[in-house]
Amino acid sequence: MPERKHSLPDFLQGRIEIATYERWLARKAAAHLKRDRRRGYIDVTGALYRDAIHDAVVKSQGKDAYTGEELDWHLISQYNNEESEAGRHHYKAGFALLPTVDHIESATPNSGFCICAWRTNDSKNDLSHQAFIELCVKVLEHAGYKLTRCT
Repeated sequence: MPERKHSLPDFLQGRIEIATYERWLARKAAAHLKRDRRRGYIDVTGALYRDAIHDAVVKSQGKDAYTGEELDWHLISQYNNEESEAGRHHYKAGFALLPTVDHIESATPNSGFCICAWRTNDSKNDLSHQAFIELCVKVLEHAGYKLTRCT
């Protein structure tokens, strides 16, 4: 059996297969690489992105970097476009806690990655981390919450 460059993170041991993880890792790296090369970032490689995404997964300990929610790692590589088209919003809602990869600062290729839920990533979109926090504060204040910043 060939040696694996990326071992299955401890928190995923016994939860998913290494082959499933490796496939997900390769696909996420390829998608980000393609997008970033279109944006003009030519000094990036698939290997660099696979390493950075794997490091982000390990650092996440299986949780959303923005909300702290436990992610549902069983959902990786389970999304089905045909079922999504038939089920629409209800189908996609079932994937809210699907682990996804987010550029911490989308305008900066070297900002690194973090792991978050699909729902969170959809909400953050291309916002910087700070802009996302500011948007969340506005939403909460508009809904009547009083916020104080903890230090």
